Amino acid sequence: MRPIAIITGATAGFGRATAETLARSEFDVVITGRRTEKLESLEEEIRSKTGADVLSLTFDIRDQEAVKQACDKLKGKWENVDVLVNNAGLAAGLSHIHEGVVDDWEQMIDTNIKGLLYITRLISPGMVKRRKGHIVNIGSVAGKEAYEKGNVYVATKFAIDGLTQAMRIDLVEHGIKVTAINPGAAETEFSLVRFKGDQEEADKVYDGFTPLYAEDIAEAILFAITRPPHVNIDDMLIMPTSQARSRKIVRK
Repeated sequence: MRPIAIITGATAGFGRATAETLARSEFDVVITGRRTEKLESLEEEIRSKTGADVLSLTFDIRDQEAVKQACDKLKGKWENVDVLVNNAGLAAGLSHIHEGVVDDWEQMIDTNIKGLLYITRLISPGMVKRRKGHIVNIGSVAGKEAYEKGNVYVATKFAIDGLTQAMRIDLVEHGIKVTAINPGAAETEFSLVRFKGDQEEADKVYDGFTPLYAEDIAEAILFAITRPPHVNIDDMLIMPTSQARSRKIVRK
C-alpha cells in the first residue's frame, strides 16, 4: 500500500509542488486549500500523470470547525496518514509595527500558527496510535532572524520554529518524526499575496538574482520524509546561493 501524505495549502507554490513530487514518488496524497477549482485541476493533473490516488478537501485552515469537518472525511485508507505537511501560510503586508494593519496580523496568526495547530491536533493522534508518522512544518528564514517590517510575519515563523522543537520533544516517545523546512527567498505567490495582488511590487522582490523555486522545497521535503527509520531531519534552512541573510541578497 502506498503511504499517504496530507499537504495543506496545496493550490499553489510549495504545496502544489510537494503534492506533485510526492505523487510521482509513490505517495497517495490528500490536497487541501481554499480554492476548489485549483484543487480539482491539481487532482486531475496528478491522477493523469502519476496514477496516484488523490483526495481533495476544500476548507479554510483558519476555521477550526471547517478543519474538523474536512478531517472527518478521512475514511478508510485515508485515515492512516503517514505524513502531514503543514504548508499553508502567508505574509500579509509589509509595514513598520506602528503602522501595521491589524487585519493582516490576525490573518497571519490565524493561518500560520492556529491553522497549523488545528490540523496537527486532529491528525497526530492517529500517528501516535500507530506509532508511525512524520510531521513537516514549513517555516522560513524569517523564523531564524528578524528583519525590518517583518514583525508579525517574523513572529509567526519564530512560533513555528518553537512549535516544531516542542512537537519533536512531545512525540519522540511515540516514534513520530518532526521536521522543519525553512526556505529563504522563493519565487511563488508569496510576494504577490504580501503585496495584495500588486504584480509589479512582487516582481521587484526577485529582480537581479535566482531565487529558490517551489520544486526545490518539494525535493527537500521528499528527502526528509524518505530517510531510514532511524534518521530524523530536525531542521533544514535552504537559501538561494545569492542570499546569505534575510536582507543580504546579491543582485546583478
